[in-house]
Amino acid sequence: MICFEHINKTFNPGTVDENVLFNDFNLKVSDGEFVSIIGSNGSGKTTLLNLLCGTLTPDSGKILLGDTDLTHVKEHKRASKIGRVFQDPKAGTCSGLTILENMALADNKNKRYSLTPAVNKKRIDYYRTLLEECSMGLENRLNTEVGSLSGGQRQALALVIANMSDIDLLILDEHTAALDPKSSEIIMALTDKLVRRHKITSMMVTHNLRFAVEYGSRLIMMHKGGCVLDAAGEEKEELKIESILDIFNGISIEAGNSV
Repeated sequence: MICFEHINKTFNPGTVDENVLFNDFNLKVSDGEFVSIIGSNGSGKTTLLNLLCGTLTPDSGKILLGDTDLTHVKEHKRASKIGRVFQDPKAGTCSGLTILENMALADNKNKRYSLTPAVNKKRIDYYRTLLEECSMGLENRLNTEVGSLSGGQRQALALVIANMSDIDLLILDEHTAALDPKSSEIIMALTDKLVRRHKITSMMVTHNLRFAVEYGSRLIMMHKGGCVLDAAGEEKEELKIESILDIFNGISIEAGNSV
């Protein structure tokens, strides 16, 4: 379970640009939940992920992952249990290395370094099996440099890599936003397949309302550092894009934006 307990976070404190984003914020995510998080710019979506991953530290409060208090754990140490796929397809893979080398690095995550070769040839068939699920022909391009792949292919590889190690949490930070519509659909289908198979607790920030409605077991809409909508189970299944748009548009008008 993920717990945000009494989180406070202020940006630029004591200045004219002071922004109190989280004020006694609380949230619990159960094991195995796939949570879609939507909201307008500045609502706290990405900040929430950054607090969880350790990119940011709360001013006060606690962040728990299971029985572990992550509040002041360094970002690189959290990475052993948290997989993250970013909006930029280039962020999750190494451009100058081949697909095989990228997967070998991921395969060795959390393992001790030694003088043995980084690429274990006995694992190649296993890597091909993982890549076949992407339906992009990547299993036949193991020796291709990742920098020559399309954005959708790199994001698919990043997704596979994020799930190769024994993680407790998968973070999806607008991971389809930079892709064309067809690639976005493929990546979301792959995401759903991997999350269901591994039964991994997942949190996905997205601006695509349809993806938020169609995928995941829970939907949260954020506004001004709080949750204005939190639907799970049957309530989530009954949600319609139109009803979410009504709430979203109401928030936009309240914030002084045009609909």
